[in-house]
Amino acid sequence: MLESQTPSQEALPEAPAGLDAVNQQLAEAYPELSPQLKLAAGYVLEHPVEIAFQSIRKSAAAAEVTPSTLMRLAKRLEFESYEQFREVFQSAVQAGPVELSGRASQLRNLASQTDDQVFLDVGDAAFDNIGRLFTADNQKKVREAARLLLDAGKVAVVGFRDTFACAYHFAYVGRIAMPDIHLIRGQEGGLLTELAPFGEGDVVIAFGFEPYCAETMRALEITRANGVNAIVVTDTMRSPLVPGASITFPVANATPHFFPSILSAITLIEVLLAECVAFGPDDLVDNVARFESRMREMGAYVENS
Repeated sequence: MLESQTPSQEALPEAPAGLDAVNQQLAEAYPELSPQLKLAAGYVLEHPVEIAFQSIRKSAAAAEVTPSTLMRLAKRLEFESYEQFREVFQSAVQAGPVELSGRASQLRNLASQTDDQVFLDVGDAAFDNIGRLFTADNQKKVREAARLLLDAGKVAVVGFRDTFACAYHFAYVGRIAMPDIHLIRGQEGGLLTELAPFGEGDVVIAFGFEPYCAETMRALEITRANGVNAIVVTDTMRSPLVPGASITFPVANATPHFFPSILSAITLIEVLLAECVAFGPDDLVDNVARFESRMREMGAYVENS
C-alpha cells in the first residue's frame, strides 16, 4: 500500500549519529507520518533491542507493516540503507543497561516460599525499569541536562496529577543546592502568571506520563514561545511532550500496580541533581551546608541520641 507524502514531509535533516538523535527525530516527525509509517515508527521507538538484532522481515511482521515500510522509514531519516539504520541501534544496545536481572531473580528466589505473586511482579518490574535507565546513551544525556540546568538563569519544574510527586521532589531537593529552581503549581488558573518570568536562558523540566495532562502541554507551549529550553521526562518518544524539547528522557514505568510507576523518574531526578552538585560550582555545596545548618538551628530535625 503506497503512502502519500507531502512536500513538507520530504524535507529532511542530515542523518543523525546516535540512537537519541534518531529517537528525537522520529518523535518530532511522528504526528505527520502516514498510518503505516506511524506503526513502523512506534515499533522502532518501543523496541530498540529487537530492531538491533532481528531481521527486517521479523521486525516488520512484529510492527504489522511491510519490510519496505521500515526501509522507507530509514530513508526518511536520511540513512542510505536499513542496515546503516540498524547499526545505530546495535551500537546503543551493545553499550547496554546495567544488569539488574540477577537481583530481580534473587528477589524471586528469596520469596519463593510465598504465594504473593503481586509482590514478586512489582519487584521484577522495579528492577527492570531502573535497569533500563542506566544506559551509556542516558549517561551522556544526564551530563548534557546537568550542564543545561547549571547554565540556566532560572529553572521551572512542571508536573501535574500523577507526576506532581516527581516535580515536587525535583524542586524540593534541587532547591537546596540551586535556589533558582521553582515549582510550578498552576492553581486557580495561575499557570500563565507563574510561567511569565521565564524566558531565554531559562530551563523548564517537565514530567508527564500517559494520559498526558493538558496543563503540562500548555506549560510547555508557554515556555517554548518564550524561548525557554525544555527537558522532558516522559514514558515514550511518541509522547506529545517531546516535540520541541532540548533533551528527552523516556523512562520505563511498567508495573502490575494500577498506576504507572514513578520509580525510574525519581531515580533519574536523583542522578540529575547529583550530577549538578558533582560538576557544578562550589557554591552548590555551600548552599547544601547552609540549608542543613538552618534546619538544625530551627529545630527541624529530631536528634537520635
